[in-house]
Amino acid sequence: MSNIPQHVSIIMDGNGRWAKARGKERIFGHFEGAESVRACLEAAVEDGVKYLSLYAFSEENWGRPEAEVNGLMELLIKYLRQELANMMSNRIRFVVLGHRERLSEKVNGLIDEVMATTASNDGTTLVVFLSYSGKWDILQAMKKAARELSPEQFQALEPHDLDRFLVTAGIPDPDLLIRTSGELRISNYLLWQSAYTEFYFTDTLWPDFRKPQFREALAEYARRDRRYGKVK
Repeated sequence: MSNIPQHVSIIMDGNGRWAKARGKERIFGHFEGAESVRACLEAAVEDGVKYLSLYAFSEENWGRPEAEVNGLMELLIKYLRQELANMMSNRIRFVVLGHRERLSEKVNGLIDEVMATTASNDGTTLVVFLSYSGKWDILQAMKKAARELSPEQFQALEPHDLDRFLVTAGIPDPDLLIRTSGELRISNYLLWQSAYTEFYFTDTLWPDFRKPQFREALAEYARRDRRYGKVK
């Protein structure tokens, strides 16, 4: 396939509805959704996507039932322990971004361990957004800029100057943003970084979104003409 996006980002939605349709608890949908993560990451590696980012847990998700939140964190721990060997064999670099102070010491410790172990890998970078929101990211960037810059430098800031203060500093903006489950919004995700991102919405629930669906999204992206507000 020609015109492969450098950075594909996914809002993984529909786990709860997938489980409910099968008469199961919501957490079963999240466990099945982990299989979709494996499939899409494998496809990204095979197809030459350099960055695959996943909106795994938003700041707003802390308001979900405690049992579900705890189940999601345990699922993350299980996934990282199971997939570390695969990341190493496929040269996958693992990165977590977000308001990590809200995560437990156990979760943060394992995240740090996996990030350090995979830091020198030069294949696809898997970015997982945990306890993240776009508004929080912009706000923390402005506060960081205010701390680090003189008043004169702060006043002289241009839009592109803010990039280095965002949590995504050093990571290219998404070329393609996929949202599953039929919802037509981006839910406070990468608000600054997605200014010129191509959006792809699908009715497929996340646990059913595997390699064929991922590659159909890439094919749709390849058919689009990105002009960035200019005329070609």
